[in-house]
Amino acid sequence: MKASFHKEVQDLYQKLIDAWNRRDAQGMSEQFADHGVQIGFDGSKLIGQEEILSHLKPIFENHPTAPFVTKVKDIRPLGTDAAILYAIAGMIPPGKSDIEPTVNAHQTLVAIKKDGAWCIELFQNTPAQFHGRPELIEEMTEELRQLLL
Repeated sequence: MKASFHKEVQDLYQKLIDAWNRRDAQGMSEQFADHGVQIGFDGSKLIGQEEILSHLKPIFENHPTAPFVTKVKDIRPLGTDAAILYAIAGMIPPGKSDIEPTVNAHQTLVAIKKDGAWCIELFQNTPAQFHGRPELIEEMTEELRQLLL
């Protein structure tokens, strides 16, 4: 059961990341619970599928967003129908082939199982700037670069 639980939560996270990388606002918003919350890199707080969709749609239509490179670091159950996932993420800017370290992030996802299906209750994308500790930025970037090989 534990392996299945982890796979289901990881699959939910991957659907979210894949939708971002496809620039698919609808696909991203559909992964959230009715009142799910998304907190973006800039601190924007969006509540519910409609608000998330209306925020993301113009971003994808008007900006060349960078795709994510991610690595799930931990998935922990929070009871039987909830879990927390922690991942690290980097981005490859359009026209580039390498991760841009200044936009590395920690990503946290809280998932709930409702009516037999997993959905996102909270997704937070927090800058990993490590003020005054450049070695940690490089360490995270190198860990993500390994996924590009």
